[in-house]
Amino acid sequence: MKAKLGMSPIAWWNDDLAELSDDVSLEECLRQSRSAGFTGMEMGRRFPNDPAVMLPILKAADVTLCGGWFSGTLVDEEMGKNKDRIQPMIDLFKAVNAPCIVYGEVGRSIQGDRSKPLATKPKLTGDEMKVYGRRLTEFGEWCAEQGMPLSYHHHMAAVVETEPELDAFMRHSGEGIPLLLDAGHLAFAGGDVLRAIDNHHKRISHVHVKDVRMDVIDKLDRTKQSFLDAVALGAFTVPGDGSLDFGAIVQRFADHGYEGWFVVEAEQDPKKNPPLKMAQVGHKELMRVMTAAGYTVETQGFPNA
Repeated sequence: MKAKLGMSPIAWWNDDLAELSDDVSLEECLRQSRSAGFTGMEMGRRFPNDPAVMLPILKAADVTLCGGWFSGTLVDEEMGKNKDRIQPMIDLFKAVNAPCIVYGEVGRSIQGDRSKPLATKPKLTGDEMKVYGRRLTEFGEWCAEQGMPLSYHHHMAAVVETEPELDAFMRHSGEGIPLLLDAGHLAFAGGDVLRAIDNHHKRISHVHVKDVRMDVIDKLDRTKQSFLDAVALGAFTVPGDGSLDFGAIVQRFADHGYEGWFVVEAEQDPKKNPPLKMAQVGHKELMRVMTAAGYTVETQGFPNA
């Protein structure tokens, strides 16, 4: 089985918490992650939107674009507006041969609002979840028809956060909307990562290997502290530096035959946790557990052809 290892630039620049950002260029970010062994990088705010500009930067760094976040609003906003907003991203991602666009629901979400405690996260009724699942399926099918598949990211402080919410979303949506399984977000939400992989492996197309510090999470007052407060306190980290057993998690993906990207997405303070050092820790741990699970990790960065 083959796997690819990527990173998210959120370890270097945090789009929601400016104070958790390092003043490094895109080129330096790519250089550091590549030197740690990663062959892919998800898109961040310092990436150019012109493929003619992006491709030479990726080639020089020997890195491919392995995904990127789209802030969807389908829980409230009409399909047409989301199509209009995602179309330039589809065109860009096709031009640079990215594997997928990560759909993150920001409608009703409190994930970016530091004044909103975790306990006030939005919840959908059963009927609302049915409608939402159908709408996401239609949107995912449309994006795939345009030549770029989506991967749905369940997320803390959003309408699909907990394991029961994820199960309901998957039950009411179809194959047209694949799933991004994020171990850290699911663990933070109190879910069972291995059970979720067992239940939804047929639809998983992308994986975020985010680790958590459960001692930080367990001390949170969810009636007073927000998702961004938790991030600032260090709730997330890289594999090998947190509480999750990635040996068991990666083995479970292998058991179900998953092949594709495993992306380290670990937002934390770059001054306390230097991104290059953390990238090295995460890569070392992933290579250890992936080798044990029988994966061959691809070392090819930017394609030669």
